[in-house]
Amino acid sequence: MKSNREDVLKWVEEDDIFIIDRGFRDSVAYLEELGIQAIMPAFMKKGEKQMSTSDANTSRLVTKIRWVVESANARIKRWKLLDCILPTSQIPFIGDYVKIVCSISNKYYPPLSSGDRDADKAVAAKMQFLAKQVNHLKEEVEARKLRSRVAMWRNPEDLDSLGFPHLDEDDIRNITCGVYQLKLASSYAAEHFQDGSNILIHKEDPNLLRIKIQSRHVSAKSYLLWIRFDEISITRWYCQCKAGARVVGVCAHVAAVIWYIGLRNYK
Repeated sequence: MKSNREDVLKWVEEDDIFIIDRGFRDSVAYLEELGIQAIMPAFMKKGEKQMSTSDANTSRLVTKIRWVVESANARIKRWKLLDCILPTSQIPFIGDYVKIVCSISNKYYPPLSSGDRDADKAVAAKMQFLAKQVNHLKEEVEARKLRSRVAMWRNPEDLDSLGFPHLDEDDIRNITCGVYQLKLASSYAAEHFQDGSNILIHKEDPNLLRIKIQSRHVSAKSYLLWIRFDEISITRWYCQCKAGARVVGVCAHVAAVIWYIGLRNYK
């Protein structure tokens, strides 16, 4: 970009925003020098164990926009040749390999976008609205000390006795604001909720659940999460994981619990 500054700036129009991932963090200052606004997922501040609700919400907006890029890259990497490190002798041919693979993908795979512009705009408007909200259940957990007061919770007789709403995949997709967490939910839930033993209900507040679930990435680590619901919907959620304070969608842990209790349990 430094050696082709003028050519790069020809591609950029006023009010354009560069959506980048964390790997480009060292480029942000240079992009700003060029007058280009760049947005990337937030980093946790030193000493923090969890992003703030605001940072987690903003990060979700960025990853939602980047989803189509990552999905396109994933299609290319389905081809083993392009999913590994190539020897330098192949550098002259890599461009042709990518063109061939992309042509085949464009011909035989379905479009990544639904093509429903009105539906996409509705999702975008919803996510922008949610990004300005606070996580009320996080505030409740902290105010009522629901992390430490173990005696408040009991094991339910069975999952049917919870009164948890019956959901379908569209309901869960509406909560997650996308399909990624929904795709993970079935395998994640099957691994961690065979007997439902990690699911507890508040003794005095029957519409509040507390669940302990293992981290997706670190086997020795687990998180507590809370879900508030009524007879027809999930109303609030909060998880202790890095991005679990967000209200723009849910983390994979919350999605797995909602899928397991609200959908699989009714099949």
